[in-house]
Amino acid sequence: MSSEPTDTNASEDEGAIGFDDLTRDIAEVPAVEVITTVAVHLMSAAAVKCGLAEGGAADKDLDEARKLITALAGLVTAGAPEISNFHAAPLRDGLKSLQLAFREASLVPDAPGTGPGEKFTGPVYS
Repeated sequence: MSSEPTDTNASEDEGAIGFDDLTRDIAEVPAVEVITTVAVHLMSAAAVKCGLAEGGAADKDLDEARKLITALAGLVTAGAPEISNFHAAPLRDGLKSLQLAFREASLVPDAPGTGPGEKFTGPVYS
């Protein structure tokens, strides 16, 4: 066994693509892409916590869903003027669907205007 230090940063396969080659520099990512990506992640997580995913009731956690929906509402409301209606409209639709799904999943629904994210969006009706 050799006692010489090894270079842990050296690639064993010279043809391998480096990590830097696989990632985009954040400076190259347009703001609209960052905002919409974060919104989609919040939507997906909220849907799971509302029990809408394949796991259903096993993954349902309305306290967590409330937090995620409120964060999504704040992001969509604040970001909409910056990302244009073309990008914001589907996010608003998804947000409203989640707010309604939350209301349906709740044993005791919140009064209109007091549900998750409604301080940003206003009351949500079906």
